[in-house]
Amino acid sequence: MRLGLFGGTFDPIHVGHLILAEQCREACSLDQVWFVVANEPPHKRGLKRTAVHHRLEMARLGVAGNPGFAVSEIEAERTGPSYSVDTLAQIRAERPGDELFFLIGGDSLVDLPTWREPERIASMASIVVVNRPGAEAEIPDLGPDARPFEFVTIPPIGVSSSDLRSRLAEGRSIRYMVPSAVGAYIEAHGLYRTPPPPTA
Repeated sequence: MRLGLFGGTFDPIHVGHLILAEQCREACSLDQVWFVVANEPPHKRGLKRTAVHHRLEMARLGVAGNPGFAVSEIEAERTGPSYSVDTLAQIRAERPGDELFFLIGGDSLVDLPTWREPERIASMASIVVVNRPGAEAEIPDLGPDARPFEFVTIPPIGVSSSDLRSRLAEGRSIRYMVPSAVGAYIEAHGLYRTPPPPTA
C-alpha cells in the first residue's frame, strides 16, 4: 500500500485539511491517507489544546465517507511529545510492506532540519511538500539515504484552526469551513466557547 501520513493537532479539523489530503492522495497516487492526531506535538508544548478524545472524534467525523481517508490513534495514545520519527518507525515496523509518504506544509520544510532525526525521517518515507501557487521551497540536504521529495501545489484555502477557534469563542459562524458533522459535534459538546488558546 502507498500510505500517506498527515500529522497535526486537528483542533479542529477543517475543510483545508481535507482538501490538502485529497490533493496529495490524488497527486501521489496514494491508496490511503491517515490523519495522525497528535496528543502533544513537540512544537506546541505548553499550549492549551482540546482534549485528544474530542480531536480524534472530530477527525473521524471529518473523514467519514471517504474510503481513502482514515484516522490513526498512534500519536494520540502516546505519552510525552509525539515525534514524527518515532511514528514513522513504528508504522514501518508494523507495516513493512507499505510505501510511506509523509505530508508536510511548505513552511514546515524550512524547519525540517531542526526536527528530531530528520535524516532518518527522510530515509523512511518520501516527504510530500504542499505548496501554495508561486511559493518556492529549498530542499534541505538530509543525507544520502533521503528519498526523493515530492511537491504538490494546492490553491490557497484561507481556513485555519486558530481562526476557527477565535470565531467560535466570539460566537461567530464556521458553517462551510468544517464538515457539517464536525460543526454539530462542536456545538453538542460546547467546544471552543472560551477564549482560544494562543498560537505561534
